[in-house]
Amino acid sequence: MNAHNLFFMHNFLIMQNSASNSTLSEQAFQVLRGDVLSGRHAPESKLKVDALQQMYGFSSSPLREALNRLVQEGLVKADERRGFRVTPISPSDLADITKMRLMLDIPALMESIKAGDDAWEAEIVAAFHRLEKIESRLPQGPVVLDAEWSQRHRDFHMALIAACPSERQLSWSMSLFDQAERYRHFAARNRTASKKKDEEHRTLMKAVLRRDGQTAAALLSEHIRSTQTNVMAAFASQQKQNT
Repeated sequence: MNAHNLFFMHNFLIMQNSASNSTLSEQAFQVLRGDVLSGRHAPESKLKVDALQQMYGFSSSPLREALNRLVQEGLVKADERRGFRVTPISPSDLADITKMRLMLDIPALMESIKAGDDAWEAEIVAAFHRLEKIESRLPQGPVVLDAEWSQRHRDFHMALIAACPSERQLSWSMSLFDQAERYRHFAARNRTASKKKDEEHRTLMKAVLRRDGQTAAALLSEHIRSTQTNVMAAFASQQKQNT
């Protein structure tokens, strides 16, 4: 093998290893992020790299990269002395998330209603159908949300605002929706009564499809605020149990 071929092979192996490491880092990020959002890793719990290696089977490098990305998203806190911890949840943090969602999601929905085409409408209907199907399979009574429901719920809400022309606004809306996900799971774990939102979603979808921006905005605002109301009830219930 001549020098040129050796150089080519060397660079190919470097690129292949880099792609492999990138894939592992993305896999580690997605699985760890999902477990933080679902509450498998509880708020304020330690995220020790060695323990995570045993739990997930990744080496330390992709796990550290995943943790640093979660720090950037605000889902994990990093401290030189204490290491990595899941960001705590609190009524004040939820209030801030709710305020920002109302500031971003309502205008995004209005823009989406103005700009959306037939394909946008079709995706909303399809996303609602997928969400409705999984909700129909959930048991009666209090429900702890699973990963599939969470993904389909996210897909529906993102479909509603997908025609908004601002990519930054959509990105921030998605981030805030995910920030609220931990609170939705917290509320579900502490719920004592059955709670299904398929009718809320259906009513919201219908208002959007008939291009009734005023009604759709009011319904989405109420829907976002209801998350805060449910979580505050969960906080009160938890506090009562601890006293």
